[in-house]
Amino acid sequence: MLDKVGNDNNNYNKDNIKTIKESSPTIGGLIEKEYLRQSNNIELIASENYSSEAILAACGSCLSWKYAEGYPTDRYSGSESRYYGGTEFVDQIEEYCCNKWREVFSTDYHVNVQPHSGSQANFAAYRAFLNPGDTILAMTLDNGGHLTHGSSVNFSGTLYNMVFYNVDDNGYINMDDVRRKAEELKPNLILAGASAYSRILDFKTFAEIAKSVGAVFMVDMAHIAGLVAAGEHPSPFGLADVITTTTHKTLRGPRGGMIFARKELAKKIDSAVFPYSQGGPLMHIIAGKAICAEEACQPDFRKYIHQVVMNCKACSDEFMKLGYKVVTGGTDNHVFLLDLSDHAFTGRDLQERLDTVGITLNKNTIPGDKRSPRQTSGVRIGSAPMTTRGFDEDDFRRVAARIDEVIKELDAEFAEKK
Repeated sequence: MLDKVGNDNNNYNKDNIKTIKESSPTIGGLIEKEYLRQSNNIELIASENYSSEAILAACGSCLSWKYAEGYPTDRYSGSESRYYGGTEFVDQIEEYCCNKWREVFSTDYHVNVQPHSGSQANFAAYRAFLNPGDTILAMTLDNGGHLTHGSSVNFSGTLYNMVFYNVDDNGYINMDDVRRKAEELKPNLILAGASAYSRILDFKTFAEIAKSVGAVFMVDMAHIAGLVAAGEHPSPFGLADVITTTTHKTLRGPRGGMIFARKELAKKIDSAVFPYSQGGPLMHIIAGKAICAEEACQPDFRKYIHQVVMNCKACSDEFMKLGYKVVTGGTDNHVFLLDLSDHAFTGRDLQERLDTVGITLNKNTIPGDKRSPRQTSGVRIGSAPMTTRGFDEDDFRRVAARIDEVIKELDAEFAEKK
């Protein structure tokens, strides 16, 4: 992995890039440039992280050649259910991967590790329980939700009747509004989860509301999965009917998705993944997911996630000390939103300027944003990747101070334009 900025000890990437450059100087050279960018920049994108060398090696292994449509065994008859031969060893990898993820989350839920991404996991989860036109109650994109939670430009917003609960004036999910909308609209599915929400999700109350109106209760824990695994966020297991997640972000694994569900819902989930929405699983990625699960079971992972939370709080608090508005007034997890609505420049302006000084983050809408998603009135800041690289609270306070300097420069420049 990578240590603090400027101290790079990742030999796997260097050797791998050398091999690529010998075959393709163009692609190898571009990968090398991206590797150097990742090595030298301050990485604050909340959905990104750095995987171990073992995970990278598994994802680039001979498993990438292997087709294995179907599942290791037919979980409903006990017979083999692959559609290709030669699957003896990849069968063992996939079963091991499933078992390790149940261990990570201390659950007996069924797990499907085949989804290629979090979005495909959500697509399959919806398909397992809903018909086109059914109603989903979720959080909007500008309040912190994800594209697959009902955005009009996404499959979720075109296939389903999306209705939304709101946040209150402080940016917290309004659980009274969730209950009111559920009772009034009788959704088929209620979704809890976000990509830019900095507070604890009240899974217990969500579950109670869903049960009271006969709705499926689904949790998308893609961003907080590492926190759930390490005990830094309440768990949705035992409360939700179905849970989707990615395996990167706070879990530090390969890019990919997973679906957990109550045992009695296993067949619905598996059928919605294969054959409905995917063909052959990516066995090299599933191997990486298995190693990720092994790593998440280690005591060091809990220490890492605790530091992620502490670092995020330190950074958020420092911005507030500097006089900035932070959505919800702080954070309980790995992410927070900086509110720039009082500034003349946009979130995009700040994102682009920070790129020039070696700090990477993303523009992000804030609740009630009057600017477009392409411009935004906020930026999203995450602590997981730089914590992997060894940053502590003091480092994140220094990051906040550097961003403050850049913001002041932009303020001065935009003032001159008036």
